[in-house]
Formats: sequence, structure tokens, C-alpha cells
Amino acid sequence: MSKIGAAFANGKAFIAFVTCGDPDLETTAACVRAAVDNGADLIELGIPFSDPTAEGPVIQGANLRALTGGVTTDKIFDMVRKLRQDIQTPMVFMTYTNVIFSYGAERFLSTCREIEMDGLILPDLPYEEKGEFLDSCHSYGVDLISLIAPTSQNRIAMIAKEAEGFIYVVSSLGVTGTRSEIKTDLTSIVEVIRQNTEIPCAIGFGISTPEQARKMAGLSDGAIVGSAIVKIIEKYGREAAPYVGAYVREMKEAVKSCL
Repeated sequence: MSKIGAAFANGKAFIAFVTCGDPDLETTAACVRAAVDNGADLIELGIPFSDPTAEGPVIQGANLRALTGGVTTDKIFDMVRKLRQDIQTPMVFMTYTNVIFSYGAERFLSTCREIEMDGLILPDLPYEEKGEFLDSCHSYGVDLISLIAPTSQNRIAMIAKEAEGFIYVVSSLGVTGTRSEIKTDLTSIVEVIRQNTEIPCAIGFGISTPEQARKMAGLSDGAIVGSAIVKIIEKYGREAAPYVGAYVREMKEAVKSCL
């Protein structure tokens, strides 16, 4: 079992996303620790990009603040090195292909292995073009995590069969952000996934309340929350870590309760 798979081994997983460097990397590290201490099973670290096409205004704002503050990929790698001194929870990067191309794919992925990053999510990488990264990811032991969206339709089975780590199920059309209601027929999407792979799947985009997290984890193997956490960090700034921890604890309890 991969380290990512182990995140789902003890029941429904809660996955927490933070944008690295918003408002600074010290705060990011503190929020990651708070999330882990309060039950997060997997951490998604967003590497900021100037044109994050999958993101709504909340995470776009976080990207802008982080980049304005001078965050770089190398500084993020250094933060992860420090986190890995005492945190063993699986962690994945979420970023965009341009970030990796500009850094150099081999250099980026070899560093991921060195700092013990477990996976990579690239929302702008089409399934048909994943071959550009797949061999390098495999060479360095990094899972290239697939996304399945409501528009994937007849491609769901094909994507699921080749998936690794976990499958990121996009709950709704559009960009990231909290939503009052998620209306997509996710049951049928998850059913096709289950028919084609044993890799776990978790639902993200739009989840912000314990009720939503409980419902989404009930349909799948876990819930992913990003914008709601980023909003807390935006509100409390450098004092955000305890508030993030309290929120993660509440969401993890909700996810566990659907077992």
C-alpha cells in the first residue's frame, strides 16, 4: 500500500488544503501542524501560481498574497523539509504544469522524493497528456493523482483504471470555493470509479460545513476542504493555526461519523 493509500486505511479520510506562503511560510507550517494534530489524514500543499485556472476568488487571493510576499518553490521545499522532521502524515503538492516546467520537471520531482512528498495534483493537466509527467513521477516515487469531474462522463472508467494514490472527484462544475449546496450526481460517478479500481476516491470543491463533509465522505472515501480553510487563514493571518486546528477537528469528527 502506498503512503497515500494508508491515509484511507482507517476509515473515511479528511484532506486539508492550504496555500503555501499565505500570509507567510511560518504560518503555513503552523497550520499544517495544527491540521495534522487535529486529525487531518492527508495534507494538500498548494504551490502558488499567477494564473490558477481551477481556483475561485478565495484561493486566487491566497495565491496573490503568497506571491506578493515573495514565496518561491525552493522556499516551499525548505518548509517541507522542516515539517518532515516530525510529521509523517502523507502530503501532496497541488499546482499547475507551468510551475513544474519552469522549475524543471526532473529537478522538481527528484526534490519531491528527497523531501518525502507523496503525490502531485495538476488540475490543468489533461488525462491524455499525463504521459509528459508520468514516467518521471514513477521514477521518483511520486503518485500523479487523477481528477475526475462531472464532465468526465465516458472517460471516468478509463481514468479510474490508471489512477494511483487516490482519485480527486470534483464535486461540481466551475472553480473551487464554498457552496451552499452540491447538486451533482456524485453517486453514479463514484459507482463507475468503484467498478474500475480499488484506489480510494475523495470528493472536493465546495465543501465547507460538517454536514457537507459527512455527506460527501458517505458517498466516497473522504472529503477534501480547501477554500474554507484558506478563508480562516485570510481572516486570522499569522494567528490562524489554532482556528484551523479547531475547524479540522470538527470536520474530521463529521467525516468519521458517517462510518
